[in-house]
Amino acid sequence: MKHHKLLFFFIGIFLINFSFGQTVFDEWKTIDDRTGKPKGVIKIYKKDGKMYGDIVKILEDGKENFKCTKCEGDLKDKPVLGMTIIKAAEAHSGGEWKGKYLFDPEQAMTFRCKIWLNPDNPNELKVRGYLAFIFRTQTWIRVKD
Repeated sequence: MKHHKLLFFFIGIFLINFSFGQTVFDEWKTIDDRTGKPKGVIKIYKKDGKMYGDIVKILEDGKENFKCTKCEGDLKDKPVLGMTIIKAAEAHSGGEWKGKYLFDPEQAMTFRCKIWLNPDNPNELKVRGYLAFIFRTQTWIRVKD
């Protein structure tokens, strides 16, 4: 009987560790949903209980030093590398995060967003941007060391 308790204990520890490994907070390779080509790497992190995302690498050839020429205000002509493109998204039920700031520097547009792990593959992040009733969803791929 003692061996069964010990076995259940180790199984429980394994399941807890496995579930914590499936988090949105990581680095993600963005994939252009129109071309299928990788565009950049976004580091998603938690600050004050909210989700943020910064561009940490540009993968498109010739765009490594891309500046936000279409942007207005403080972002005008600023480097895209290092730019925060997700700000203050909040946790919701079912592992979803929702926010009012998902920025696309190529279009210089801000969208509302919903972000969640693919339930069938925790190495895929679903990122949906909304503009009124129109939305577009991209699948980002977890960057592995």
